Amino acid sequence: MKLDKYTVGKRYGKALFELAIEKQEADDVYHDLLTLREIFHEVPDLGEILSDARLEPYEKDEIMNQLIRGFDGTMKNFLYVVYNYSRMNDLLLMIDEYERRYDEHKSLLLGTVLTAVPLSKEQHQRMEEKAAALLGYEQANLINLIEPAIIGGVVIEANHKVIDGSIQKQLERIQELLVK
Repeated sequence: MKLDKYTVGKRYGKALFELAIEKQEADDVYHDLLTLREIFHEVPDLGEILSDARLEPYEKDEIMNQLIRGFDGTMKNFLYVVYNYSRMNDLLLMIDEYERRYDEHKSLLLGTVLTAVPLSKEQHQRMEEKAAALLGYEQANLINLIEPAIIGGVVIEANHKVIDGSIQKQLERIQELLVK
């Protein structure tokens, strides 16, 4: 049975993360993966090209050699394995899985904070501290999105949880009470 790309991404990402932890290279590998993600965003078809059976192996090898030039050790070996198994088109999913495990390992909460107006630096920092504490993390990295429709207050979305403290939501609750 052929594995779908999401399963492949999870397996390879998990394997790389476990190896990086074992070799105490988790931070280095993480930063290499961020660089690799940037490269793949700049050249969106790179994974497809390196996995394309229609291209001659020497052509793909040339591209691959240019790609891995900036990496060494664990990362270089990982890229060779992914390339040799023709999985380069699944690499971004592998990076996502590694990043998810890395953030969990570092107890870092990723999410968004929705506000009607932009938060000041101090407000943003306090919001991250409160969100981390509320959801059981050491630290949080929240992206501030602006949505005037919430009128005021905040809506925090992280780890498939929503904490809705918006004025809009409070008005909806009052309306529900009045209708009853």
